[in-house]
Amino acid sequence: MSVGGPRGLASSGQKPIAEMVHPLSATEESLSPGPDVTADGDQEAGLANGTPVETSSPSSVSSLFNRLQLDDDLEADIPRDPYDSTETRDLFVTVDDPKKHVSTMETYITYRVSTKTTRVEFDLPEYCVRRRYQDFDWLRIKLEDSQPTHLVPPLPEKFVMKGVVDRFSEDFVETRMKALDKFLKRVADHPVLSFNPHLHAFLSAKDLNKRQGLALLTKVGESVKHVAGGYRLRARPPEFCAMGDYLDTFSQKLGTIDRIAQRILREQSEYLVELREYGSVYSNWARSEEVLQRPLEGVASCMTTCSGALDDLSESMSQDFLPVLREYSLYVESMKNVLRKRDQSQAEYEGRLEAAVLRKQEDKTPIPVEVEKCQDKVECFNADLKADWDRWQSNKRLDFKQLLSGMADKNVSYYEKCQAAWESLITVLQDKPTEDKTSETN
Repeated sequence: MSVGGPRGLASSGQKPIAEMVHPLSATEESLSPGPDVTADGDQEAGLANGTPVETSSPSSVSSLFNRLQLDDDLEADIPRDPYDSTETRDLFVTVDDPKKHVSTMETYITYRVSTKTTRVEFDLPEYCVRRRYQDFDWLRIKLEDSQPTHLVPPLPEKFVMKGVVDRFSEDFVETRMKALDKFLKRVADHPVLSFNPHLHAFLSAKDLNKRQGLALLTKVGESVKHVAGGYRLRARPPEFCAMGDYLDTFSQKLGTIDRIAQRILREQSEYLVELREYGSVYSNWARSEEVLQRPLEGVASCMTTCSGALDDLSESMSQDFLPVLREYSLYVESMKNVLRKRDQSQAEYEGRLEAAVLRKQEDKTPIPVEVEKCQDKVECFNADLKADWDRWQSNKRLDFKQLLSGMADKNVSYYEKCQAAWESLITVLQDKPTEDKTSETN
């Protein structure tokens, strides 16, 4: 029985259900604690991929950067996803060209979705369709329903606070377009989600019919949503506990960094207003001071240069830095949702097995087939979740390394522009006395 996509289950060597005594014995071998578990049975805080996690929250924001371990040596030790290589990929998607549509009923934005592929399930090698945000949202819901064991990348949030952000402004549309492009690229690069028929329809159908009969919401997917009889999970396996702890800590630090970055952005905006006003004062002063005209104009020019550099720095933070933080905050929620569904699947299996064991003890009834199917589902959940976790960790390291490197470059560029502007002013001031002496001699 397969609920994880084309990969399916490798059930060879599986322990017979009839030999099981404890409800968790079915997965004890595959989920047994690794070397991070002490002799007393206490697990040290750690990730499934071996990255250590502190149990206590770091006291400084900089400790998050230390935890990310962005050095190249660490990345060399991370197993690379074969689907990351462009040589093995056969599905390429791009989201661009936003257009505003105005009708009597509503106003909305559509985006061009371009696809190039060599896959046999596509009738053509290239497609070009237009989609609006709610179409992307439909796709994500369908992927979550039909592939419940996998991590579906998050979408940018649909709603914005009225009066705070204009959802039709150029900056907002540009930021959303980049987020939608990243979402679709992550789905297209996934070894299972990229083969989903709903994605095929999204990329190829000229007019997307959201009521069409592509319902892949299988009985397996439905059963994941319901836990048998309110049964309470006995214990989440240690490696999935470590995942949950990491997500809690990571989410907390992302929130702290986001709040600080938002505050810095507000302060930069206020400083930018003052800086521009400061420069205009020197410009007006220069018009009434013939002797000091050159140095005063030089100061005004420095203010203009510095304000322009600060404007670029603030724009980079609002359009490049903050959206990545928000994306990974949404990623955390998506991962937690998959973890909860995995727990529900395990609880369903434990409840069915416990009831079957009681019936067998009473009337020698054999273990029903449904229990074995529940066991298969749990094992499939475990395998799919661990694979997606490793892929997410790898992508996160690369994304944050690029993000922090870009932030460093932007700050260096800002200070270099400011330094160059003030150094040019020093040259003007140093040349002034020489010019004055020359005029006196004449």
